[in-house]
Amino acid sequence: MATAPVLLLDQIDSTNAEARRRAEAGETGPLWIAAHRQTAGRGRRGRAWQDNSGNLFSTLLTTTRKPPAEAAQVTFIAALAVADLLDRYAPPSVVTIKWPNDVMLAGVKTCGILVESGAHADGGLWLAVGIGVNLAEAPGGTERPATALSHHLSADHIAPPPVERAAEELAGTFGVWLDRWETLGFQPILDAWAARTPGLDGPAIARLGHETLEGRAEGVAPDGALRLRLADGSLRLVSAGDVFFGGTH
Repeated sequence: MATAPVLLLDQIDSTNAEARRRAEAGETGPLWIAAHRQTAGRGRRGRAWQDNSGNLFSTLLTTTRKPPAEAAQVTFIAALAVADLLDRYAPPSVVTIKWPNDVMLAGVKTCGILVESGAHADGGLWLAVGIGVNLAEAPGGTERPATALSHHLSADHIAPPPVERAAEELAGTFGVWLDRWETLGFQPILDAWAARTPGLDGPAIARLGHETLEGRAEGVAPDGALRLRLADGSLRLVSAGDVFFGGTH
C-alpha cells in the first residue's frame, strides 16, 4: 500500500484540530498533517502537549468502515510505528512501549499519541491519529518525566532527524502496520506490540480516575485491554488509565 502523503505546515494550532476540520468539511484522507510548531496542542484528558522547536507534531487523517471499538486499535499501530521510527536512530534495546501507547526511550516517555474520531458525512468514521515525538528536546514541567531522541542516539547518528524527514519516515512505518492490520487483522499487531511492552506479566497499579487498582498484570485481552488480577482473585480488564508496572508509582 502506498504511503499516505505528508502536508508539512510551518505552524498550526493543532494538527489534530486541523484533521478534524478537514474531516468535518468532507475530506477522507489518507493525509498526514505535520507542523514545525503547534500553538494549542493537546494530549490525553485535555493535557497540553507542549510545543518545542525541532520536535515532530503530526496527525493522520483517514476514514474507516470498522466499528468504533475496532477502529480504536489504531492506537497500537501508532505506538509500533513510532517505535520503528526510533529504532532507526536509537539503539533498539532502549526502545520500548508502556501500555497502552507510551513509547519510551530507556524507560522514559518520548511520545504522545491521541486518537480522535467522529462520524463522517460519507459514512463510516473519520480518524485523527495524533502523534507527537520529542526528537530534539523534552518539554519541562510534565506530569511524568519525559526525554527526547537527541539524548539516546546510537553511535552512527550525531543528531535526530529533521522534522521533514521524521514525518515522512513515520508515515512509512505507520503505513506498514496499517496495511498488516487491514489485511491480517489485529492479532499480528497485538503480538508485535506485546513483544515491545515489558511489565505485562508482573505487579501493576492502575489509576482509573475514580479508583486505584493494585494487582498483577496477566497480559492483555484480544482487544488490547490489560488483564489485571486483583488480590481477591478477581480479574479486571483495564481499557484506559495510568498504569504503573513493577508495583511502583
